[in-house]
Amino acid sequence: MGNYDFDLIVIGGGPAGEKAAAKASYFGKKVALIEKERFPGGAGVHTGTLPSKTLKETALFLSGKNDKGIFGVDKDLKRDVSIEDFFYRRNYVTESETNAINTNLEKHKIQVFHGLGEIQDPHTVKVSIANSKEKIDITGEFILISTGSIPHRPSEIPFDGIRIHDSDSILELKKFPKSLCVLGAGVIGCEYTTIFASLGIPVYLVDTRDEILPFLDSEITSELVRIMRTDGIEVIFNSGVSHIEKSEEEDTNHKIHLSTGEVLEVDMFLFAAGRSGNTNGLGLDRVGLQATKRGTIEVTDHYQTKIPSIYAVGDVIGFPALASTSMDQGRIAVTHMFTTGGMKELYQIFPYGIYTIPEVSMVGITEKEAAQKQIPVMCGMSKYENMARGKILGAQSGFLKIVFHKESTEVLGVHIIGNLATEIIHYGMTLVSEKKTLQDVIAAPFNYPTLHDLYKYAAYDGLGNLSGHKVK
Repeated sequence: MGNYDFDLIVIGGGPAGEKAAAKASYFGKKVALIEKERFPGGAGVHTGTLPSKTLKETALFLSGKNDKGIFGVDKDLKRDVSIEDFFYRRNYVTESETNAINTNLEKHKIQVFHGLGEIQDPHTVKVSIANSKEKIDITGEFILISTGSIPHRPSEIPFDGIRIHDSDSILELKKFPKSLCVLGAGVIGCEYTTIFASLGIPVYLVDTRDEILPFLDSEITSELVRIMRTDGIEVIFNSGVSHIEKSEEEDTNHKIHLSTGEVLEVDMFLFAAGRSGNTNGLGLDRVGLQATKRGTIEVTDHYQTKIPSIYAVGDVIGFPALASTSMDQGRIAVTHMFTTGGMKELYQIFPYGIYTIPEVSMVGITEKEAAQKQIPVMCGMSKYENMARGKILGAQSGFLKIVFHKESTEVLGVHIIGNLATEIIHYGMTLVSEKKTLQDVIAAPFNYPTLHDLYKYAAYDGLGNLSGHKVK
């Protein structure tokens, strides 16, 4: 460690920072973690990943959406549900996970500083202690930036955290919206749109593009839009918000003026059009580093910046900005710093999970990507409603699609929309990463009845499409 106070200083205690700190400590390094909030966990625990997913499950429970009529008796879950009821499970999960993180940090003897960290030089960070005027300098052989991201907040949107929200403040609601306009049909926008709509709240989803979630398979997004509209969501494409005529009266709607000239009158507004790297106040320029326009930091494949002693991981470096990959990025950075054992590079095949209602998940390539790369592919598809397990669950929509190489039948991509899509995608990840063929899928025995039968019947369908007749 030389003359430094610590071997590693981690700025930011989200998923990436916590796992990096724990790994470095596991290998005998002295670690400091600086966290500006009262509790560690970052957006993953407090404002993003876990809260929104918990609210999705809460909305499904309160609405009874997946249970209505399937057992011959309609279960009436309609009652006076308070905003406290809505947030109850979210609060429990957040508190429980926060306690688990604190326990992990204590177990690894990581010294936690609550306050703001500002880089002074390649080995020094000034910590402004929270709720105090005290400032201290600490030194480290390495510095790891894992400060995450924050909601993009354009100046023309009159945010107030009461009825005009970003994706952080929407989690602090004091009452349910009577109606809601969501701007931005990305992951966050689509998730909150379906969560609130499932509770019977009228929702408008507005986006400047002509499709939602453009990185997904087009048949998946078409199905998601169809289900949204069936559930009463008004999806408005090719339109933005020109300005908001904000009402100061609680019982009077805001007027959302769209670029098309249409005016929406709604109780609440959610801006969900992107996030920016959380780099303001870090002092990057002091050491010759510069963030991009979206606040992200450029790094090498080992997450090292152009300053050898400074690394960056997680949302603050941009794509893919997933909690799962961020954790591994933190571990890989530590491997590179100290030449420890363990992960040396990020696994290149990883799934995307979108916790809309219904869920969407994917791994590998889409048909569109295959065409762009001139890869000859065909597809096979199976529907939830045709599977024995799907019938038991009362599934009325949802499907699994396999994209495979036309000649070898190697599985190149799996795309799912439906119940538990984010769970059953992991078998698809194994298929893609291990270069399995359709025959391998058909030969694999699954518990019966399970939703994994979707894979088998999609493989049969693919072979049928390949040969020109259906295989059973």
